[in-house]
Amino acid sequence: MHMNFDVVILGHIAKDKLIIDGEEIDALGGAVYYGAMALSKLNYSAAVITLLAKDDFYYLDVMRKDGIEVFPHETEVTSGIKNTYFGENHDKRICEPIAFAGEFKAEHIPDITTKIFHIGPIMAGEVSLDLIEHITSRFERVSLDLQGVLRVREGKELVFVDWPDKERGLKGIHTVKADSVEAEVITGEKDIAKAARIIAEWGPREVLITHKYGMLVYAEGEVYEAPFTPQSIKGRTGRGDTAMVSYLASRLTTSPGESCSFAAAVTSLKLEKEGPFDRTSPDVTAKLKADYSFA
Repeated sequence: MHMNFDVVILGHIAKDKLIIDGEEIDALGGAVYYGAMALSKLNYSAAVITLLAKDDFYYLDVMRKDGIEVFPHETEVTSGIKNTYFGENHDKRICEPIAFAGEFKAEHIPDITTKIFHIGPIMAGEVSLDLIEHITSRFERVSLDLQGVLRVREGKELVFVDWPDKERGLKGIHTVKADSVEAEVITGEKDIAKAARIIAEWGPREVLITHKYGMLVYAEGEVYEAPFTPQSIKGRTGRGDTAMVSYLASRLTTSPGESCSFAAAVTSLKLEKEGPFDRTSPDVTAKLKADYSFA
């Protein structure tokens, strides 16, 4: 059966352990989870393509209940990351790999069409350069989270390493996302606006960079910025995934600048609560009016 979606997300779902203020919490993670759940609450049609162990397929039920189409493929283990957070706003973290579900293949992608195909791996090794090129040849608008090519497993650690194939790999990407650390790793530039321009020179038409204070978008030769304005920070994990998918979805109908503010508003509301974004479109509209000067 052929299906059409607003956004399709490919990536590992993760069984994560979060250590916040010394307390350990088990939680689901990954762009497929945080991203798709946010899209469903914002009334966009979403699908996910993921790899996980058969015994963990029941974790996908929470997404199906929200109307998300799930295309799971069985592997020996389910990926996971241990995230230990530090700092007043949990803006610093140590990431340690727990397990890795393996590499995606072209045959894992079903017969579907989508307005946006988002490649959202949690760590390097999920998506090869060949698969990225296959996806960009098959789908018109493809986005990529640089975390999935820069965050490399080295023993008991996840470390950021520059992507040697970045110019070839980014050539067909429409929108790319990084956080401030990843942007510096791939460009050597601390200034995120300058880093965004460098990344755009490799092919992407739009570049989104998140940081602890908000987000920046470089599109059509212009820089747009919007702050995060949460009342509290209780849900740091999934910040970047939420920002990216809400930006991508908003860009289907609005400008880069408006989409930047929309994504910052969505992400701010998500940061106030652990887990994926679970508010409504009216909540986002109210947030935009209150904090982002939207009439």
